[in-house]
Amino acid sequence: MPQSDTAAHVRLDRHPHHTSAVTATLTTSSPTTARALLSVHGFRPTGEQSLVLARIDHEEPHYAQQAAQALRAAGLTVDITPALQEDIDTEWDWAGHPLHWLDRDEIRDVSHQAQQIHDDIVAGRLTIHLHAHDGWTIVATGTYRDGRGVHLHGEDHLRQIATEYTNPTEAITAFERQHSAAVRPGPAPATDAEQAAAQVLAPTRETPAETEAPQPTPQTVPVYAAGAGDHEALLAGFLDTHRDWEKYRTFGDDTTVASHESLTRRAQFTHEAAPKDTAWAFAAYDSPVGERLWHATASARTPAALVRTLLDALASPDAHRPGPESGPGHALATGPEPALAKAASTLLDAGWQQTSYTWGIQWTPPNGDGAGLRFDARTTRTADTQPGWTAWAGTSIDRPTWRFRLSPDTPVAVLEELAHELGHGHVPRRLPSAGSPQRAHPAAPAPALPPQPPTPRASRAR
Repeated sequence: MPQSDTAAHVRLDRHPHHTSAVTATLTTSSPTTARALLSVHGFRPTGEQSLVLARIDHEEPHYAQQAAQALRAAGLTVDITPALQEDIDTEWDWAGHPLHWLDRDEIRDVSHQAQQIHDDIVAGRLTIHLHAHDGWTIVATGTYRDGRGVHLHGEDHLRQIATEYTNPTEAITAFERQHSAAVRPGPAPATDAEQAAAQVLAPTRETPAETEAPQPTPQTVPVYAAGAGDHEALLAGFLDTHRDWEKYRTFGDDTTVASHESLTRRAQFTHEAAPKDTAWAFAAYDSPVGERLWHATASARTPAALVRTLLDALASPDAHRPGPESGPGHALATGPEPALAKAASTLLDAGWQQTSYTWGIQWTPPNGDGAGLRFDARTTRTADTQPGWTAWAGTSIDRPTWRFRLSPDTPVAVLEELAHELGHGHVPRRLPSAGSPQRAHPAAPAPALPPQPPTPRASRAR
C-alpha cells in the first residue's frame, strides 16, 4: 500500500545567495503532495529534495507564506526559519514606485501579473519576436500558444500587456509601424532581476562525492557586464574607511552627500534613483568657494566596482590635478592628451578594439560585448557641462543598461583607473539587481566590497 505523504516535512528558509529568494527542503521519502502544493505557489525544483521560489518582483516571502498556509491546511508539517519569518512579517515599501497612486495590495497585483508574463516567456508559452526602446522603457511584441498577439510594455515587476491582437501578424505589423528604426529582433537582454532568478532556479544535483569535493572557484564576469551590486554598502564602506570625509542628508532625506574635510571634493548619492537615472554625482573644486575642476555622474545600475573606482580616485590628492593639456580651447587635433593616451594604452593592453571617428574615439571589448568607453573631442571646445567621456554597457550607448559620464577635464589618474577597471576588472557572476523593494526596518550592515548580494534597505522616516 503506498505510503501516505501527510507526514511530509517542509523547511522554508531564505536563499543563501539571493536577496529575496526562498528555499524549500523536503525531508520525507514521499513528498508528492508537498511538491504539488509548492509548485502551485511558484516553487521550482532544483534537486531531488529541494525547490526554490525566485521571482522578479522580490515578493518571495509573501508567496512563501501563502505556500506554508496551503501545506499546513493539507496536514503537512512546515518549519519556517526565524530569518525568513522576519521577512514575512516585514511590511515592504516600494519607495518611489512609478504607480504611486496604488496601495500596497494593488502594487502586488501589478507585479504578480508581470511575474506571470515572465513565467510564460520562460516556459515557452509566450514567444517574443521583436523588442525596442521607446525612449522610456523596453517594449516588445510576442505570440501566445493560442495564437494571440500582444504588445508588452515595461521590464521586470512593471511589465504589462499593453495591447492584445487576434493574430501575430497584426501585432508584429503594428509594432514595426509604431517603433520603426528602434525595432530589434528577439527578446531584449535579460535584466539583472531575471538573471538572478534564473541562476538560483538552475537545477543542482548533490551527491556525497560532490559534497566532499572542493568547491569550484566562483565564476566571474567582466566588471562592465556585472549587475549593479550594493551601492548602499559601497557608500557606507567608503565613509567608514575614509575618516576625513563626512556625510550629511539633504532636506528631503533621499540623498546623501559625502564631503572631504577640505570642502573641495564631494560625492552625492540618490538612494531612490530609478535604475536608469543618475544616482551618483562626483565633483572636485580648486577651493571651498572656487571653480569646479571636473565632475562625473553614474546611473543607478552602474556596477559598484566602477563607482568604487571613482570614489577612491576622488579621495586621492590627484583628484585636484587635471591633465595639463585639458580644458576649453584644446582640441584633440593638436595632439594626444595625457588622459587620452593613458586610457587608450590601458584598454588596448586589455585587448579592446579602438575605432576613430571624425568627432572622437571609442574602445569596445574584444569579445563584442555591448559595452565601451567613448571620448568626444567636441567637448574640449564647449562648456564643461557636456560629458567628454562616456563609459557604458547595454544595447548601445544610446540605450544603455548603465552609463558613467565624466567631464573633459577629468584628471589623468582618474581616467587611467577607470580604464584599468573596465579592461581588467572581474567580479563574481551573481550580483543583485537594482530597484528591489525595501524593508520597513533597518537592514543588517552590508559586507565590505567587492559587492555582495545586498539585504533590501530600510525605508527612512520622513
